[in-house]
Amino acid sequence: MPSYLPALVTRTAVVATTTATVALVALLPATAAAATPPPAPASSPVSLAVPAALTAPAALTLPAAPAAARASALSNAMGKLGAPYRWGATGPNAFDCSGLVSWAFARAGVPLPRTSRAMSTVGTPVAKSDLRPGDLVLFYRPVSHVGIYIGDGKIVHASNRKSPVKVSDMRYMPFNSARRV
Repeated sequence: MPSYLPALVTRTAVVATTTATVALVALLPATAAAATPPPAPASSPVSLAVPAALTAPAALTLPAAPAAARASALSNAMGKLGAPYRWGATGPNAFDCSGLVSWAFARAGVPLPRTSRAMSTVGTPVAKSDLRPGDLVLFYRPVSHVGIYIGDGKIVHASNRKSPVKVSDMRYMPFNSARRV
């Protein structure tokens, strides 16, 4: 086993735990009052009630990242123009669509889920007419592609195995939704 592997596994676990903790803490203040069950009678068994807000939310809503972080993520992605597409690749030398987006935002300090479908549930929804540079733009039904909006109806994305990371016009793609993270 390579000597760096235990450190990599530890770091991955720390990042995942930290991300989950931040998400949970963001939910707690809004549910703290509802989360306090009445005291159980002394003779009955103790049961722990889990508030509905903490059980498998349909969409995780995190506070929107500052505009500077979205601009940084966009810059990171634009810096990879011409990088090859490879399914499942998360950079820094090759990417698939969600790999490029998650890599660019992670370098800007904003952790995102790994897949385009999971990305379609984070942040806040944005109307197509209200897109701003740095927003996530999702395509197809069900969602199976993601890019980062750069303005003027264009996105940067890792499109497919025949094309490197590039800028494309959204008019030619089947728009699904957009999210601001």
